[in-house]
Amino acid sequence: MASNGNGNVAGKGNVVSGGRNGLPKIQTQKRQNGICHDDSSAPVKVQTIDELHSLQRKKSAPTTPLDGVQGAFANMSEDDRQKQQLQSISASLASLTRETGPKVVRGDPARRPETPRVAHGPDHYFTPTFAASDSSLKFTHVLYNLSPAELYEQAIKYEKGSFITSSGALATLSGAKTGRSPKDKRVVRDDVTENELWWGKGSPNIEMDEQTFLVNRERAVDYLNSLEKVFVNDQFLNWDPENRIKVRIVSARAYHSLFMHNMCIRPSPEELENFGTPDFTIYNAGQFPCNRYTHYMTSSTSIDLNLGRREMVILGTQYAGEMKKGLFGVMHYLMPKRQILSLHSGCNMGKDGDVALFFGLSGTGKTTLSTDHNRYLIGDDEHCWSDKGVSNIEGGCYAKCIDLSKEKEPDIWNAIKFGTVLENVVFDEHTREVDYLDKSVTENTRAAYPIEYIPNAKIPCVGPHPKNVILLACDAFGVLPPVSKLSLAQTMYHFISGYTALVAGTEEGVKEPRATFSACFGAAFIMLHPTKYAEMLAAKMEKHGATGWLVNTGWSGGSYGSGSRMKLAYTRKIIDAIHSGKLLNANYKKTEVFGLEIPTDVEGVPSEILDPVNTWSNKKAYKETLLKLAGLFKNNFEVFVNHKIGKDDKLTQEILAAGPNF
Repeated sequence: MASNGNGNVAGKGNVVSGGRNGLPKIQTQKRQNGICHDDSSAPVKVQTIDELHSLQRKKSAPTTPLDGVQGAFANMSEDDRQKQQLQSISASLASLTRETGPKVVRGDPARRPETPRVAHGPDHYFTPTFAASDSSLKFTHVLYNLSPAELYEQAIKYEKGSFITSSGALATLSGAKTGRSPKDKRVVRDDVTENELWWGKGSPNIEMDEQTFLVNRERAVDYLNSLEKVFVNDQFLNWDPENRIKVRIVSARAYHSLFMHNMCIRPSPEELENFGTPDFTIYNAGQFPCNRYTHYMTSSTSIDLNLGRREMVILGTQYAGEMKKGLFGVMHYLMPKRQILSLHSGCNMGKDGDVALFFGLSGTGKTTLSTDHNRYLIGDDEHCWSDKGVSNIEGGCYAKCIDLSKEKEPDIWNAIKFGTVLENVVFDEHTREVDYLDKSVTENTRAAYPIEYIPNAKIPCVGPHPKNVILLACDAFGVLPPVSKLSLAQTMYHFISGYTALVAGTEEGVKEPRATFSACFGAAFIMLHPTKYAEMLAAKMEKHGATGWLVNTGWSGGSYGSGSRMKLAYTRKIIDAIHSGKLLNANYKKTEVFGLEIPTDVEGVPSEILDPVNTWSNKKAYKETLLKLAGLFKNNFEVFVNHKIGKDDKLTQEILAAGPNF
């Protein structure tokens, strides 16, 4: 800019000449291409800010026009289709002691200036009832399959403790319960489940009768109906389209709705149009306690499963993981009935289509080892193995966040963005940056995000039959080999055992490790006796030529306190050799006591550590520790030896012989 000498400033490309009142007249010259930008437009013709907002939001719904789509609702108008949908939701929320479900209407009550009037006439779809109560005089507003953006709004407006973090994830609080309550989870024991499910010592299934379930169901439904609005998710479980399950989740919190939006499989608009009646329904009234004076109740929390009614009721806990794992239990019951094996495992696939299953309890490295940038992720936690191959049960991942760092877990770190739910984390009040080291609320901090947030996820999450079944154990006793090739009987034995060892804290010196056994590597969620799943696993492995492996990610050269943790680089080399097939062709020798086949050589791994006895300087201490662990295995297995499935089915001597022999 330059002055023209009269105190007026001439801009580049402008001609300044005299104007009115002595002011300079500025004219814009045409550009060389003859285009001059004009951003003026007619003003918006609205009377109120609300009208302006209505123009801002494009009308849409989680349904699409049915052009070319044939289905149950293909000949229906949009209004009729919505009525059918609302009727279905009303029926889900029906009290069993009254004639009809509540009067439901779609949409957020905050956006409705007045309560919609009930139309009376032959075409109206709400059946009038004379057994009137206060709740039957009101509408329950249904917020149906909301998008993550809409659920963010609901959470931030109405749920205390909901904030947007610096990465865009939604931070929430689950209330007093920050983990599952396995002692408060119950299953209805009836004429059918009496003989089908695993009951008694070692079983996760705590019984209740149907009458008590119905009392709790009534309490949950009445609570949900008393609210001005409820969230309803209609979604799928299992990526195998022939064997997927339709689930409906009715909840009181946006956080729970967003969590299940992420964790279940999200229907396409076309699939939602023909969703129909769900196969299973969850009533999440977790903000409301159960009545502790009700039969079978031992606290104000109760998570109740009724397999006959295909319903689950949650009272007294807002921890979202109860819904995820409750549905996993349902799949553990329903899938084996179809000769499909349900598995608590990670699963990935190589570029050539070779699939591997990873089993392991907390701390064994299951997530780390199943996450491989050279392979496709099919899923991180729950799978089905059918006659067609493997399929992920879920549509998302539920990752632990404690001590999370970008360097250690870049995929999980990058997945924590808009749409992700962060449970019980601590963050900076100003910057909203999360401190993943902070355990102030709980050590069980979690992130729930759609599986497509992982860059190498295979969508759809299905794959061919597994070639390798990898059982991971963090052996803090330091006596299991880094890798062992298992026979079918040994695979069944170690699968049923589900071993790992927890490292105890130190108080005036080092305490001994503590052996932990979880049947099928997920005892808290299985419904049938562990041998049923083991028999199915062995049959599928034999039919499709899969190999079983036991991989120790724990200690070498001594127990915890004297030895050292197996290097992750060595374990990765072992896993790579399993994937490539090289380990199948190695030379093997058998160990004492456990009778494990161990390779004499693995590329990239020092040969001396492959046999754990070589790494112990005190051979006597090694033998004593080995026998101690073998004794713990035998003691744990007693509960399975003494158990009969049905009336006469027993564990085979072959599986027993595959255990430690001393």
